[in-house]
Formats: sequence, structure tokens, C-alpha cells
Amino acid sequence: MSEAYRELRVELGDRGYPILVGKGLLGNCDLSPYVSGSTVMIVTNDIVAPLYLEMVRNSFPGCRLNEVILPDGEAFKNWETLNRIFDALLEQRHSRKTTLVALGGGVVGDMAGFAAACYQRGVDFIQIPTTLLAQVDSSVGGKTGINHPLGKNMIGAFHQPRCVLIDTDTLQTLPRREISAGLAEVIKYGLIREPDFLAWLEDSMSRLTGLDADALTEAIYRSCACKAEVVAQDEREGGLRAILNLGHTFGHAIETHAGYGNWLHGEAVGAGMMMAADLSNRLGLITDEDRRRVESILTSAGLPTSVPAGMTPDHFMNLMAVDKKNVDGQLRLILLRGLGEAEVTDRFSPDALADTLATFCH
Repeated sequence: MSEAYRELRVELGDRGYPILVGKGLLGNCDLSPYVSGSTVMIVTNDIVAPLYLEMVRNSFPGCRLNEVILPDGEAFKNWETLNRIFDALLEQRHSRKTTLVALGGGVVGDMAGFAAACYQRGVDFIQIPTTLLAQVDSSVGGKTGINHPLGKNMIGAFHQPRCVLIDTDTLQTLPRREISAGLAEVIKYGLIREPDFLAWLEDSMSRLTGLDADALTEAIYRSCACKAEVVAQDEREGGLRAILNLGHTFGHAIETHAGYGNWLHGEAVGAGMMMAADLSNRLGLITDEDRRRVESILTSAGLPTSVPAGMTPDHFMNLMAVDKKNVDGQLRLILLRGLGEAEVTDRFSPDALADTLATFCH
């Protein structure tokens, strides 16, 4: 194992697991202790496989290895692609003792995790996220699933991994747009729960966008620590965990309307957080200066703060109506009560929401 790594745990009793963060971890660690049997199916995509698949194969000494290589992109996060994983598992005669390994970004992680939750009613899996967004968000917490044409992540399961391995070296091969998309989820943690972290991000943004290794490790570790703490208190999103979806109700509407993959998830969440900040400001929950700080940090991360051209308030309302956080048909949103504090609420002025939508849809 590389010496330059940090470790934390998601505390879920006997289902708890470690998160390892550092440089040079791929190919330099033995992950076989997290494999309950002797067979492993690595799930990756056609962009990541040429870069890292062989390294990861070396992390499972003594195991029988197979792999399935999926097409890359959010547009393929669907039933058809998911079935390719099941086909490979069945064709290679994998049993209930197999372990799936998700090697890639959030799409690979969500689909591999969902396949693990379903195959023979549940098998183990390991997360090896290779994008910033997956490293700080989707690889931690056990949310898995696929998209439906009418809504993002509407079909899935909670299924916790055995281990999360985060090698910051993988970020060096990412396009700049993907780095910005990942920073949206990093910024989210500062906005909802960690005001000191938010201030650090404001001071450190140029180092993060410049891929400074120490700054990235710190940001990833603090993001994962925040999420691990929330997940430990509310694994299945019965209350507190929903604050992790700041900007996501608006953002998922943007992704669905634009067509999956045309806007990256983090880009849509960035615009969604700007809309949530605007609404929070209209409701008197945050100050004008707070709103400006949100816009400033999103802009410095290279994220959009406006919505796709041609998107209307009706588009938003129709798509937000199927959001998973809604209860009994009542729209619920995550709003800011200050920078570093968030709440889930259905108590907001419909007129204020209409004004926010009208402001962004022009």
C-alpha cells in the first residue's frame, strides 16, 4: 500500500467500511481481503479500461477475474446496459460469493452497485471511483441505480460497498470539464454543513482547478468525511441525508430536459445550487452577500450558474414533480438557512419559487 494515503470509515455497524484516499493506490494495494469468495467481476467502461484495468487486476491476487466493459456516458445508464453486467455474470457462472468491482465514474459505480444489489439477491462490491464527482459523492453511501426517461436515478437500491479506494492520480487524466463537475459536489458540502470548509475552498479553488495533489486529497477527504457522517446517521435518506441533495431537484430536472449526458451531473447540480441559493435569498433565509458568495465560488470552479436555453418554468415544475424527495405529491426542496446550514422543506412560497424559475428561464 502507498504510504501517502488517508483513511476514514463509514460507520454502519457490521456493514461499515473504509474509504482510502491518496496518491498511487491503484496497483499498489491488495484488495483481496474485501473479497468474500474467490471470484471478481470488474465493471468498467471503454474510456477507463485502457488506463487502469490492468492495474486493478493486479489488486486481486489469487482471485479468478473477469471483466465487462461498458460504453461510457450517462446516456447508457439504463436497463439495456445494466443487463450487459448480468449477462457477463451469468455467462461466466458467477455465484453469490462473487464480488463486483466498480472501476470508473458515477455511472459505472451506480450500475455496478445496482447489479450487485440485484444479482442472486445481493453480492458484495467494491468502489474504485476515477472521477472527482464519484470520489466525493456517488461512491460513498450505498446509493445505486439507473435512469428512466422520465427521471434520473428513479430505479435503484441502497447497497453499501465493502471498501472505497480513491486514487487521486486518476484525476490527472480527466478533462477540465469533469474536474469542474466534481467540484460542484465538493462545494455542496461546504454550503450544507461545513462553513469552515467552504472558506477553505474559496481560498483554495485555484489549487484545486490546477490539480494540486495535496489540495485535492484534502478536499476529497473532507468531502467524504462529511458524507460518511451524514450517511451514518441516516443511511436510507429518511431525514438528514436529504440535505446532500442541495441543488439536485433543480439539477435533475435540467439533466432530464437536456438529455442525459448533454449536461454533466455536476454542471446541472451547480446551476441547481445557484437556483436554490436564489430561492433561499428570496425567502429571507440567506443574505444578498451569501447569494453572491455562492455565485462567486461556483463561477471560480468553472460551473454554470444559468439553465439550458429554452427551458421554461413549466419544464421545471413538471420534472420536479417526480423527484424522489417529494411526499404525497408535495414538492420538497433543500434550501440554505445560511452558508453551512441546510434544511429539507415543503414550506416555501410558491410565488417565490415562481420568481426564481422566471429569473433563470429567460
